[in-house]
Amino acid sequence: MMFNNPRPLDPTARLLRLNEVQPEGPEDGPIALLRALIALGYRYKIPLLACTLAGLLLAGLYARSLPPTYNATATFLLEPRQSAASGQEWGAQQSLDITRADSELQTIKSERLLSAVFESLNLKDTPELGPRPPGPFDPIMSFVRTLFRPADGLETGKVSRGSGEAADLANDAERAAFINFAQRLDVRRVGQSFVIEIGYSAADPTLPARVANGVVSGYLFQAVSFKEQTARAGTDALQGRLDALALQVDAAREGMHAGALPAIPIPDADARVIGAALPPLSPSGPRKSLILALGGVLGLFGGLGLIAVNLALDRRVRDAKDLSRDTGTLCLGSVPDVPGANAIPWRVDTPRQQRFVAAIHDLRTSIEIACTSLRNDRSIAVAVVSWTPGTGVSTLSTALAQLMSRSGRSVTLFQAAATRDVPVALDGSVPPTTSLAGAAFANILFSQLSFDQVGGVSVLPIHSKDTNANLFADFRDARVQQIIDAARQRGDVVLDLPPLEGSMDALALASFADAVIVLALAGETTIDEIGDCIRLLRRAGANVVGTVINKARS
Repeated sequence: MMFNNPRPLDPTARLLRLNEVQPEGPEDGPIALLRALIALGYRYKIPLLACTLAGLLLAGLYARSLPPTYNATATFLLEPRQSAASGQEWGAQQSLDITRADSELQTIKSERLLSAVFESLNLKDTPELGPRPPGPFDPIMSFVRTLFRPADGLETGKVSRGSGEAADLANDAERAAFINFAQRLDVRRVGQSFVIEIGYSAADPTLPARVANGVVSGYLFQAVSFKEQTARAGTDALQGRLDALALQVDAAREGMHAGALPAIPIPDADARVIGAALPPLSPSGPRKSLILALGGVLGLFGGLGLIAVNLALDRRVRDAKDLSRDTGTLCLGSVPDVPGANAIPWRVDTPRQQRFVAAIHDLRTSIEIACTSLRNDRSIAVAVVSWTPGTGVSTLSTALAQLMSRSGRSVTLFQAAATRDVPVALDGSVPPTTSLAGAAFANILFSQLSFDQVGGVSVLPIHSKDTNANLFADFRDARVQQIIDAARQRGDVVLDLPPLEGSMDALALASFADAVIVLALAGETTIDEIGDCIRLLRRAGANVVGTVINKARS
């Protein structure tokens, strides 16, 4: 029968946290991550939009500053090699395999062939292949290299130049132009075929086709000239064969010097041209749309990175969900930032007052739900505390006490701020009946205390204007508990506790409350401060039922 008639938990169960609502475990998985990213993006939509627009703007300026680039490609097909055997017009064909194709690629990329094309087309004086003008950061980089360069190497370099410094500079400029030329040349196979593509990019629209065709002609010239030398070395070489090879060599040489393909077929080169490089009609680069898209993506990810770093370093309280997740304690509500709202009016006339009163109403309901097993037919004591001053504990406590009194119950508010005007004796002493500290210090009974009536609430300051009373008062004394219990006999009690950062009085008084609420100021209080506050309170035996965010942005 006892299992069919469940009874409320005994109030002592709060010591074991049996009746405390445990926070739900954090969700995980890709769906939870996606939701968190969407919520984060919506919360920081303005910074993300600003970073994305900044990335697009920078990318647009960068794309506009780049010179146009033209590209031309020539293609030829490798064919089975024919040997220049003496005494016969055509030699036996050798098989064509992948190894030979890779070898021919390296032949085309060789410095011997490229330097011949470079000199034939007289590219050493091309402006875009020369040394680039110094940039704004080049002096800084040069200074850094000088710092890390060995001193011996510097002295050696100075001595080695001597009188030939001008010639060395000229050679260096020509070498730099050749390196830039080789870097702009692209030689590759088309898939797994024996088709070779030779491409070249330059700012001059007429130069890419000349260079690509010149490289093809240079490759044909090099191949057929080798066969001509082989044929001439033969003892029984035919004059007709030599004349044909010489004609092909001359045609390939002229094509290489002119930057064009040979005027006649070159069958002995073991390669057949299948596509000549044509002057491009439009620039192939820079790809401004791609640069803009990349800039936008980089700006977006840069904004996300800045937000992630800010969230990692900035531990300030922002919303109830993050506060509950990071502290493991239920957040009972958020009080909006309503300027001028510091009490519960008897009549709500403006939307601002309505928002403030509605938030305090929801907070009172959350406290009642959290203390359901504690109230029954008797009153409860609720304490509000924060880690630092200036979080609005007094305002929230006063509003909460006034709203609780509107329901017809008697409410006593023990207020942390000693703002009460009390008469001072001739010797400068303060009556002990005007504060909780004075009553504890002078062993005053509850019936002898002097309460103020503010908005239907009985108010008594916790601290006294007498410094000695505050210093010598022991808030853990049984007399303080007797005063609070006597106030609970009359109705509900609200404890407006001083901040924990500067005094331990809050810990002493929090243990007398049935429910303790930790207040955080939105955008100011950190998660670490809330965590320290909760740990200290629970270590002192206080029943922390949740947290509240004050001045939250709606």
